[in-house]
Amino acid sequence: MLLLLFLLFLLLFLLLLLPPLAVLQQQRSQGPRLSWLAGLQHRVAWGLLCWAAAWQQWRLEQRTLHVGQSQQQVLRWYLKRAQGPRCPLRGSTDMSAFRNHLPLTKASQAQKEESEGQLSTSNQPHGEASVQATLLGLAALNKAYPEVQAPGGKACVTPTSPWPHRLPWPWHALGQVSSPGSKDPDALLLGALTSPGLRALEAGTAVELLDVFSGLEAHGEELAEAIAAGNPGAPLPKRAAELREALEQGPRGLALRLWPKLQVVVTLDAGGQAEAVAALGALWCQGLDFFSPAYAASGGAMGLNLWPEQPRGLYVLPPGAPLIELLPIKEGPQEEAATTILLAEAQKDKEYELVLTDRTSLTRCCLGDVVRVVGAYNQCPVVTFIGRLGQTLSVRGEDIGEDMFSEALGRAVRQWPGAKLLDHGCVESSILDSSGGSAPHYEVFVALRGLRNLSEEHRDKLDHCLQEISPCYKSLRFRGSVGPARVHLVGQGAFRALREALAACASSPFPPEMPRVLRHRNLAQLLQRRVVS
Repeated sequence: MLLLLFLLFLLLFLLLLLPPLAVLQQQRSQGPRLSWLAGLQHRVAWGLLCWAAAWQQWRLEQRTLHVGQSQQQVLRWYLKRAQGPRCPLRGSTDMSAFRNHLPLTKASQAQKEESEGQLSTSNQPHGEASVQATLLGLAALNKAYPEVQAPGGKACVTPTSPWPHRLPWPWHALGQVSSPGSKDPDALLLGALTSPGLRALEAGTAVELLDVFSGLEAHGEELAEAIAAGNPGAPLPKRAAELREALEQGPRGLALRLWPKLQVVVTLDAGGQAEAVAALGALWCQGLDFFSPAYAASGGAMGLNLWPEQPRGLYVLPPGAPLIELLPIKEGPQEEAATTILLAEAQKDKEYELVLTDRTSLTRCCLGDVVRVVGAYNQCPVVTFIGRLGQTLSVRGEDIGEDMFSEALGRAVRQWPGAKLLDHGCVESSILDSSGGSAPHYEVFVALRGLRNLSEEHRDKLDHCLQEISPCYKSLRFRGSVGPARVHLVGQGAFRALREALAACASSPFPPEMPRVLRHRNLAQLLQRRVVS
């Protein structure tokens, strides 16, 4: 045991010593190849990561084989460390007593208590869960795309990372082109553009990558001039010419024209990202695979992606910390309150809302994230995330869910010749006081490619599709209780400005979650001021 610890310490010391030596060696070297010290650093770093990932995989296997026992251990740990007025439960580790004494709290109520200082919650992933998601995600990515992890094989083009946890060793040793932690988006993009041999393109989320490509098209000439002038680095006039030529051919397939060896796009999945993934796959990133190491749900809960080769959107709910329960989703009126179940009790093809327990205050919070169970990994459910209850539209009690509205909007856009949906946001008319004495309705803001103006026929399509999908909405429209949805086309950069406003707000879930229903007037007005049709 002591020998193992000594060897591990020696490897870590060597790893920390290698970066400055590699820099000195590269300064002396005139050849284009990486120095042998940098190559050694990469091999040592990757060897340590594979060892840590194997350990995490073994732990996941053990926990998923004994899910009930694993969740019971988490509960005991929570009760032992709990603080505050709910501490009388410390003497009991029975799950039934835990449920009976700690009632469920809605996310809106938890946010109110947090603002009043009565509760401490966080949207940041739990430390252990984020480390596990990162290590297993990197191992899965390496298995599916082994060339990605080679030195200089990938670049992140956003200040945020798709990996939930930053590893403690030098990130560039594992293939990163740009410096980790850089906050300058232009520098990150330039670093990627000057590296034509990239195998993987990383971004914090899909909507952020959408903003990167939109900005690249808008400021392509400025970026080409900077590359040609050698700002930063050596002048690369040939690469600048390649950038100009690639941009002249339009957005479709742009990524592969810029980086011919590119294999995969890595982003962190979360609520409100599916639309951006579809737009990227149809246009700029056409022909590329997409991979997300995890799904970042509300409250720091995470789903693990163990299958890069499978269709996007399959995640394992891990049984370790944080403690996750499942609340069955029931249609129609409920005579009695539903009872939560543990992960091992989940049934295939059923839908559940995630319930997360805050380990400090022992508050059981309904997150609003809805999942559908599609399979099992040992005893743990494999799920797809289908919507967020907090993103429901309702002006007369009709409750149009996020998944239902997205389906209706997708149907409508497919009936607009040449149009491709990039982004959308919804507002209930009461937020903007836009009813003007008429029936309440939805205000819908869309960003499109291939369509510059919306006709009345285009706008009416969405309302018709909503009526097709929701009988309740159709009935309210027939009686005149709800007015027709009003659709507005916004100009380029409108949603990027919205995301900047969201990121500046401490209580905002973005990133990684992208809200599609706006509840604050200032955010709705931000889009309203950018309407072009």
